[in-house]
Amino acid sequence: MKRIWIACFWIGFTLLCNHTLAQVNKRAIVVLDPGHGGVDSGGIGINGIMEKEVVLEVALEVIRLNDILFDNKLDIYLTRYTDTLISLGHRTKLARALQPDYFISIHCNQATRKAAQGIEVYIQHPNTNKHSELQSKSENMAQRILLEFHNSLGFKIRGRKYANFQVLRETQFTCPSVLLELGFLSNKEEAEHSRRKESISGYAMVVLQAILNEKYCRK
Repeated sequence: MKRIWIACFWIGFTLLCNHTLAQVNKRAIVVLDPGHGGVDSGGIGINGIMEKEVVLEVALEVIRLNDILFDNKLDIYLTRYTDTLISLGHRTKLARALQPDYFISIHCNQATRKAAQGIEVYIQHPNTNKHSELQSKSENMAQRILLEFHNSLGFKIRGRKYANFQVLRETQFTCPSVLLELGFLSNKEEAEHSRRKESISGYAMVVLQAILNEKYCRK
């Protein structure tokens, strides 16, 4: 038990130090939330691939590309780094603790209609008729991600949508937050695409580029 407490203390201390260093260096802080995990596989593709594995691979690849291509320009944290089930409440608690510049929850889509294709990005329903600054930034990030997927990878774009998902609801007053649906595992073409290593790198690069462009190159 003592070792567990020591490990928890060290993890917390490391997060605090890295978070403080990122603020000093003015690096943008990003929390990526690979959905599902552990006993919760999420969607299962028509070819047998599991959503929980695809989204974790994408998130880890974002970290790798941020390191090797951009010299860790972004300070990136994941809500899970392994095949572990983390509660939705703990995922959003991490975001509220880190106060990031962006929170992006990553999922894969699924539908009864096998022909359904494309990329969707969800943001939280506004609580009032008045747009807040965070709401506008969430909308801008959603649009940026959709644009990058269309321009860079040629995906069909199903648009920006509104929902009341817990991870969005509980982060809406903390930072710009979106939920990305990476195509349909129920579609043969997109499921096969998501099986390939080069596709995972492509997804990750688009997510990374969307964040960098929105944070540093917005026009």
